Amino acid sequence: MTETQGTLTPVLTANWADDRSWTLSSYAARGGYDALDKALGMSPDEVITMVKDSGLRGRGGAGFPTGMKWSFIPQDNPNPKYLVVNADESEPGTCKDIPLMMASPHTLVEGVIISSYAIRANRAFIYVRGEVLHVVRRLQAAVAEAYAAGHLGTDIHGSGYDLDLVIHAGAGAYICGEETALLDSLEGRRGQPRLRPPFPAVAGLYASPTVINNAESIASVPSIVANGAEWFAGMGTEKSNGFGIFSLSGHVNRPGQYEAPLGITLRQLLELAGGVRVAPTGQARELKFWTPGGSSTPLFTAEHLDVPLDFESVGAAGSMLGTRALQIFDETVCVVRAVLRWTEFYKHESCGKCTPCREGTWWLVQVLTRLEKGQGSPEDLDLLLDQCDNILGRSFCALGDGATSPITSSIKYFRDEYLAHLEQGGCPFDPARSTLFEEAMA
Repeated sequence: MTETQGTLTPVLTANWADDRSWTLSSYAARGGYDALDKALGMSPDEVITMVKDSGLRGRGGAGFPTGMKWSFIPQDNPNPKYLVVNADESEPGTCKDIPLMMASPHTLVEGVIISSYAIRANRAFIYVRGEVLHVVRRLQAAVAEAYAAGHLGTDIHGSGYDLDLVIHAGAGAYICGEETALLDSLEGRRGQPRLRPPFPAVAGLYASPTVINNAESIASVPSIVANGAEWFAGMGTEKSNGFGIFSLSGHVNRPGQYEAPLGITLRQLLELAGGVRVAPTGQARELKFWTPGGSSTPLFTAEHLDVPLDFESVGAAGSMLGTRALQIFDETVCVVRAVLRWTEFYKHESCGKCTPCREGTWWLVQVLTRLEKGQGSPEDLDLLLDQCDNILGRSFCALGDGATSPITSSIKYFRDEYLAHLEQGGCPFDPARSTLFEEAMA
């Protein structure tokens, strides 16, 4: 094992290669549901304190402290409390929750039971994107196994605690990854973000106190309860504790999920992934740009290879850790075309509730399309930045903000490439028009 490989911390992914890892028997053979017994022997407030002390932060992008979110639930509210797991993984490039739920659904189910106990909820929901029917079926099978074994239902493990868990399949809208739009969808309405306040902790699902957490966040809870807060806090960095699943995709030799402490660098991850792909001739290719947290985060370049991948360091470098979706692009890729494709996605997925996003994303696509074809003018770059400025911070939810990130960052780092499209009357990487593509492919 190399020094770099020694930095991996297989916790959530430790059992993925086990025989039939998704079954209850396989999960129990590794001590599955032992953490639930330990949690039920504690008071709910003690579980919340343990998660707080661990430093677990939301793994869905925002990075908000999980235990603190749980403590916001007003226990004097007479309405029922609900736990909702956001497993609507739809961000381009993000692929961590789906393989987690496929390989080890009981990790998530156990996390749901412990988390629901902590916030005193008797009903929980896992909201999964409807397109991944195989994941929905696997979760449903795991929940059925958990009910049969007494891990769900009434008087769980003789503790007197009751919990029902529902698997809900969404209808394929990216906007439902936004927590309040998810709640509207779960209630049977059109998925659109809500005006806040009131916040979900006070008036969430069915106007009752609700905690909404990402699937990876909840799946991390059993290991924290089993091993202790200090164990979890001992990994990662001072302010970004613990481990996370980093999804490497694109132009790498071994794309996949790599579980490591927060604070690892892309240089280290690329070494694990076999480096940037090579040309058919065997010539090495260079990293051109990459996303640290999915397509809605500002782009990074090769100069950011050694930025620690934690919330603070990535933020200080001008981007966001997001969902740790590391999309790798080599020098054969036209950054203008890549940004245009992402922007088309955001235009399509805008729910249309607010004007800045509904109109803004449409106009961004118009200008980017013109530039990509080499039909615009240098002033269009300033027009794009002005449009982004009018969307950023003014849209109803973060979708509009995310749509601007790849545009503003790509102009910052690759303005010359935008201008090259105008100078050459089209994409310089188009093999029908230029030798640049052939040179890069050689």
